[in-house]
Amino acid sequence: MSSEYERPERDDDATACAYTSYDNDEDVEYDEKESVDGEVPATGRGAEGVERRVWQALYEVEDPEMPISIVDLGLIYGVSVEDGVAAVDMTLTYTGCPARDMLINEVKQSVSAVEGVDTAEIAVVWSPGWTVDMVTEQGKESLREFGLSV
Repeated sequence: MSSEYERPERDDDATACAYTSYDNDEDVEYDEKESVDGEVPATGRGAEGVERRVWQALYEVEDPEMPISIVDLGLIYGVSVEDGVAAVDMTLTYTGCPARDMLINEVKQSVSAVEGVDTAEIAVVWSPGWTVDMVTEQGKESLREFGLSV
């Protein structure tokens, strides 16, 4: 799927889903960021230096239910690194994901452990909404090997 990702503006008046626990993390920056290759989901193609190492760390984070990287699953929308602060825009397969907190914490820990990263800021975004079309070809192959039809 090829599309230009434009990060949505933060809506402070939005209401939370009754079945999902949300944190209002005022420390998260909500400025405009773009993926490295301008497409959603982002894959880190062309990243260099610390940003490349962040992408490598993200490829090591697997979905808790399937043996597939969250990058190949299409959950990462953008990564930027500036002055030791790594900002990651990510989504989930659906808003009520029971592994939400676990996955966000794992992403934050993995990115924080990268040499050259002092702080990791993770923003969960819902636009554009995730679809199976966002899974990379490598991800589709991993899912097929796992026994899923994609």
